[in-house]
Amino acid sequence: MKQATHCFVSETGELLPRWREAFPNAIGLRFGKTATSKSVPTLLWVRLPTSRDIATLLADLRHRVGNLPCILLSDAPDDDQALAGFSAAARGYCNTHATPAFLQQVADVVSQGGLWIGESLMNRLVDATARTAIDKPADPGDSWAALLTPREQEVARAVSEGASNKEIARGLGITERTIKLHVGAVLEKLGVRDRLQIALIVNNVRQSQSA
Repeated sequence: MKQATHCFVSETGELLPRWREAFPNAIGLRFGKTATSKSVPTLLWVRLPTSRDIATLLADLRHRVGNLPCILLSDAPDDDQALAGFSAAARGYCNTHATPAFLQQVADVVSQGGLWIGESLMNRLVDATARTAIDKPADPGDSWAALLTPREQEVARAVSEGASNKEIARGLGITERTIKLHVGAVLEKLGVRDRLQIALIVNNVRQSQSA
């Protein structure tokens, strides 16, 4: 697998120390500039300005550097801002000043095709899904759990609670590599693309069963 080249886009183009610590080979880019041929990025991190439309901003970036996975960084994280970003096809959203370890965790999820959102927004989306769920008894034959092995069910529940692969591995006493394989199997068997959709399915079924 090709190693990701992280590009942090901001108004100054400078890299914060914690960004450098997380990704020593990262490059910085100012808004309105185009990456050089020697430093073509594979993953974009965008520090959001305070007064620019997110959709327009991302459209301009994609025109300049291509349609790459994009993670938004906010100095003051807000659920509505996050939703605007995801509506513009961002793949992640987190605090500008997150720790290096946290940034690496976000990058790992997005690089694998997943979607990273904050706990607050995750709870908001899950609650909204539960409120709009059809109020009828769940058919055991149609349950998401029936599609998975017992171990995959454990992993799916942990994912639905927002746990990272490392946290799940620690909790189950198995390797992180094995967890990645289980997550991949869960995605395939449930017919979904990312961890958010796993969470929505798992929590929605729980809500239906408890109604």
